[in-house]
Amino acid sequence: MVDISAVKEAVAKEEAVVVEERKPKLDESGRSYATGRRKVSTARVWMKPGKGNIEVNGKKVENYFKRPVLRMIINQPFAVTDNEGRFDLYITVKGGGLSGQAGAVRHAISRALDNYDPTVHKTLRVGGFLTRDSRVVERKKYGKRKARRSFQFSKR
Repeated sequence: MVDISAVKEAVAKEEAVVVEERKPKLDESGRSYATGRRKVSTARVWMKPGKGNIEVNGKKVENYFKRPVLRMIINQPFAVTDNEGRFDLYITVKGGGLSGQAGAVRHAISRALDNYDPTVHKTLRVGGFLTRDSRVVERKKYGKRKARRSFQFSKR
């Protein structure tokens, strides 16, 4: 888990490096779009200013991600950047299980936030939200029961 206060302190300590000014990437409707991935899940996020409504695959976020931990993972980018409840999100996610999907949504939200407001890039980067978690399940090998687990040994 990411400690939000530690991320904010790390960003505050680092001195500002002068880089070229990045511009927000918005479509004609004023929305920011991004794609996020985790394991085999892929999430697409459209973000626009609003009241904090989040819709995942046509359902409210509370009905799609019922576990509070998964909802907390999704809201981490907003908590770190102090943007909670400022954006409406329309999300489509597919592939994998709920945990991988929540990670993919978090990645996509972070990228969409970065596209909407480039000033939060450093905060998201220090928190590790913009980096894709590339860990995937190891493939099964022949002669093994799973990737590394052998069949049970018997002397008979």
